[in-house]
This record gives sequence, C-alpha cells and structure tokens, in this order.
Amino acid sequence: MAHAKTSYVCLPCRASYKQPYDRDRERICPRCAQPLIHVGSAFAAPRRRDTQAWRTLSVLLHAGIRFHKSCCGGPGYRPRTLSEVRERMTYARRSGEPFARALVRYEVPASPPRG
Repeated sequence: MAHAKTSYVCLPCRASYKQPYDRDRERICPRCAQPLIHVGSAFAAPRRRDTQAWRTLSVLLHAGIRFHKSCCGGPGYRPRTLSEVRERMTYARRSGEPFARALVRYEVPASPPRG
C-alpha cells in the first residue's frame, strides 16, 4: 500500500512539494538546497508571487503551527492575512495567551479576559 503524500515547503523559494512522509528523512529543496519544512497534508500553498501570503505562512510556521488533518476534517482556522496575524498577536500580548494558541483562534474577543 502506498503512503499518502504530505506537503513540505521552502520559505526562501516560496515553493511547496508533495512527498511521502518519512520521519527519519530530511527533505531538501531542489532549488536552493535548504531543508524543507513539513507542513502537513491539509496544506494549500499560496501562489509564488503572493508575498503577503508567504509572510503570513512564515509567521505561522515559525510559531509551530502546521496544517495536519484531524479526525473531523481539516486543520481548523488559520489566519490568511497579516492583519489577522497582527490582531491575534495583539490579543496574545494583552491577554497573556500563548502566541500559537492565539493564532489559531477563529475569533478574537473584543477585550482580553480579566484574571
């Protein structure tokens, strides 16, 4: 039985590759020879010329957020624009919520919780 393919990205090249998953094998970008980042099987790459979307993706990946499927569907909410990222970063700073958790919030409360 063939293994399902998953996505890997190269941020400097703004390129995405579907390859079989292998935990023990490091994937290398065929363009720049840098290591690829495993992003998950529910990932949809933005167009190469969409620099804003790639910057948003870079913030998500550096925060440790990936695009893995769950038992009930896709990976859940992920911000698509830098303004959505900024809004969630501001909320995380004000509320004390971990940055990665704030980034995957579907909605940001109007004011941070009082504790």
